[in-house]
Amino acid sequence: MEIQAALILFGIFAVLVTFGVPISFAIGLATTACVTFLMSFDQAIFVVAQRMATGLDSFTLLAIPFFILAGNIMNRGGIARRLIEMAKVIGGQLPGALAHCNVLANMLFGAISGSAVASAAAVGGIMSPLQKKEGYDPAYSAAVNAASCPTGLLIPPSSTLIVYSLISGGTSVATLFVAGYLPGILMGLGVMIVAGIIAARRGYPVIPLPGVKEIIKKTADAFLPLMLIVIIMGGIIGGIFTATEASAVAVVYCLIVACVIYREVKFSELPSIILEAAITSSIVLLLIGCSVGMSWAMAFSDIPYVISEALNNVSENPLIIMLVINLALLVIGTFMDMTPALLIFTPIFLPVATELGMDPVHFGIMMTYNLCIGIITPPVGSALFISCSVGKVAIQDIIKPMLPFYAAVISILMLVTFIPEISLFLPRVILGYGG
Repeated sequence: MEIQAALILFGIFAVLVTFGVPISFAIGLATTACVTFLMSFDQAIFVVAQRMATGLDSFTLLAIPFFILAGNIMNRGGIARRLIEMAKVIGGQLPGALAHCNVLANMLFGAISGSAVASAAAVGGIMSPLQKKEGYDPAYSAAVNAASCPTGLLIPPSSTLIVYSLISGGTSVATLFVAGYLPGILMGLGVMIVAGIIAARRGYPVIPLPGVKEIIKKTADAFLPLMLIVIIMGGIIGGIFTATEASAVAVVYCLIVACVIYREVKFSELPSIILEAAITSSIVLLLIGCSVGMSWAMAFSDIPYVISEALNNVSENPLIIMLVINLALLVIGTFMDMTPALLIFTPIFLPVATELGMDPVHFGIMMTYNLCIGIITPPVGSALFISCSVGKVAIQDIIKPMLPFYAAVISILMLVTFIPEISLFLPRVILGYGG
């Protein structure tokens, strides 16, 4: 029964996705077919709809549309340009200075906007012409931009970690946010090391050290955007507000900075910004609702148990099992976008990981990091395609320059997987987490 249900669920889902059906509808239809097999069509319609509604009835999920709106406001508010100028001050003296600036700006802007694609477009759009002017290989520049833009999905505030919190059964958002810092920073440093080695071999120039006045000015210009992270994380860690309330605070702060202080977003533009955020939010929330229904169908038919048994039959060694899970997620990430992959496969792999003694926070960071790699790999790597587009590079020309960056980020993934303290050290020290 379990195997038949799994074949129906994943088989129909795969067929629908192959024929171009939107992934939310593919998940919903496959779930309905699976539940119909287990019950009846009338019951399936009622149960799936009920589970979708119940899954979306969550206070935590309110943070997603607010953070999306805050990110959209910041994207229009000249934030990327200011962060790039600050990044030049920090990384300008390293070999391949502009490449390091690209990485640092992606880490900062990605954390503020919460979107790897937005970061790749905003930062890459500014950095690519500058690097080309200095004699950088366009394929190298696009590869640096692509490899570093996912760091903001780990460095909080991160909507992806909010989604994991919901689907994992209520793992603390604050703990996940704090746990994402070190892995996200390590990912950025890994990209910088590879970029620096290549830049040194090719003799790419450094940026002359600016004067003290210019350093102060550039730092002051980036102060207000960076304060958003301080306010959000400080408020969450200090217990002043929850992650959901922090998202509303972020919107108010972004409005003040972008519309009143910088004046780069006009009040007349707000309706279109809000509409864009509403459309994006509706897509994400529909996906979450359908995925919650699929998660229930899998649990009801004992599919996670069957997969757990299959993994245990592969090996009794926990290290081997974690390697298999990572390999599976890497393959999945190349064909499926990050959010649906997180929603579908967390209920499958999390029970296996916890049975092996892995902390849910550690597993969430590992899984998020793993799927970050998927958005910079073909054939569905949205951030990779955006980086190629803004860098004016053909997709076939960027694959070879990406290989050393893939090696770096996957090596750090292994460290994150097998050294739990990389994810859990800060939560233990800052929050007193005892997981």
